[in-house]
Amino acid sequence: MASKGPGDVSKLSYAEASAELDEIVEFFDAAEIDVDELVARLERASVLVDELDRRLRATRTQVEELAPRLAATADDVVEIDPETGEVIE
Repeated sequence: MASKGPGDVSKLSYAEASAELDEIVEFFDAAEIDVDELVARLERASVLVDELDRRLRATRTQVEELAPRLAATADDVVEIDPETGEVIE
């Protein structure tokens, strides 16, 4: 598989970008490396790694922002007795 251009990484899903990076790693692990593709694949791998890292950092930030809200909401959950419909304290 030939490397794709560096500009289209943001359009890939995380799984697609990760799979493409795996393919590039497999290319490097091959016994014979096509020198003509080496630089292009290294550049593409760098772009993929940067994009995946950016998405992981953004997700981590979102989780850190949402976790306290979720914990606060969980503390406010009211349990209801399924038989009587009354609030269990």
